[in-house]
Amino acid sequence: MTRKSRTIAGAAAATIVAVSLALTGCSGNGASTSDSSSGSQVTYDKNEKVTLNVTWWGADSRTAIMTKVFDSFQQKYPNIKITAQPVGSPDDEFNRLATDFAAGTAPDVFALGGSKPQDYGSQGALLDLSTVSKYLPYEKDYPKFSLANGTVKGKQYALPTGGNAVGMLINKDIFADAGVDLPSGTISWDDLDKVASQISDAEKSKGIVGLDLRVQDILGTFVAQENNIGLYDDKGKVAAKPKTIKKWYDLEKTMVKDGALPDPSVIAQNWNVTPDRTLFGTGKAAITFAYSNQVGAYTQGLNGANVELVSPPTDTKNSGVSVLPSQFWAISAQSKHPAQAALLVNYMLNDTDAAKVILADRGLQFNDKVLKVVEPLLDPNSAQGAKYIQDVLKTGVVAPIQPAGAENETQLAQRTESDILFNKTSDTDGSQKFVDELTQDLASAQ
Repeated sequence: MTRKSRTIAGAAAATIVAVSLALTGCSGNGASTSDSSSGSQVTYDKNEKVTLNVTWWGADSRTAIMTKVFDSFQQKYPNIKITAQPVGSPDDEFNRLATDFAAGTAPDVFALGGSKPQDYGSQGALLDLSTVSKYLPYEKDYPKFSLANGTVKGKQYALPTGGNAVGMLINKDIFADAGVDLPSGTISWDDLDKVASQISDAEKSKGIVGLDLRVQDILGTFVAQENNIGLYDDKGKVAAKPKTIKKWYDLEKTMVKDGALPDPSVIAQNWNVTPDRTLFGTGKAAITFAYSNQVGAYTQGLNGANVELVSPPTDTKNSGVSVLPSQFWAISAQSKHPAQAALLVNYMLNDTDAAKVILADRGLQFNDKVLKVVEPLLDPNSAQGAKYIQDVLKTGVVAPIQPAGAENETQLAQRTESDILFNKTSDTDGSQKFVDELTQDLASAQ
């Protein structure tokens, strides 16, 4: 997932800190709570008519799904009206949240990802979900590891929508057209470079390249292959070494030189686009890295192309792949209707009628009761992602939570990629700077 730039991130942190003093004791008619740290339950008046504002990011297909879910929720709770506020990208949402929190107009319910539950939760911007557990039970239905990213100092501030894992997508049709043999089993990074280069050579007249990648989708997995843990350790510190980061960017430089990857300017243009607009999603690349719940999003414009999800290349004995929460739902501590908001989150996460509509759009559900309903209904793309996750659970690594302060990770990785590929800095200096700045970000968030 993508995150906002350093400048915007700094402004967001400042505004959240500024409003955090006003976040306790939020209440409204029919739904009241004392300081969320007390753990006291809010109350819900079924006769009170309220409006909940909800925001998330995603393509139009996700908005269509959420519209159906909200319609069915409002039929069940006719006193609660939903005002949807979807945006295209995570950056758009997080920028809006920073402004809205500062203005006291934050949405009642919103999606988060990555380190955001840690960042917002530690600043007091999120509702302590123990205060609404009567309407949003979660302790018995979710495995503990799935709750960790949404927990700050023992308090649950966000719940996972489902799990996903990074994999490698292969467009078999492009391989066949190029006359290049498909990779068999787990391959090395050198193998990937070779087959991707062959495809770029064979399909050059069509404007097709072998490999399309966004650094934020694969860097953590690559690091985990090297250190068996990933970018962060279980103490919330940076675990990646500069030499490992350098190894990745050296690999990218080689793949650009060999033609496996497109020109760096094209790589940069595709950093933050939605899956359907990537080179792979538009049929202009044979291989990409993606999360398991995004197979459908990457293939929706490929007219039934034969696409397979497999494990990424590795030069070690480790796949580096982990099952991670794909997104989270959280409730604003500013919400005047926390009980009603909790009912909505519970419906989106734990109601089987909603699950039949959402399916695996936000990952494979952690709630076993819901998962049993969803799995038989999955389309072939989603079923492929579900099987992949189950395989990863057996063989993958266990990644520590993404700590507070890690929100700039993607921006740092992209900036480092740009500086190195465009020869603005050496791979050694750029990799050291990446680790230094990420370390400083984590320290500043403590």
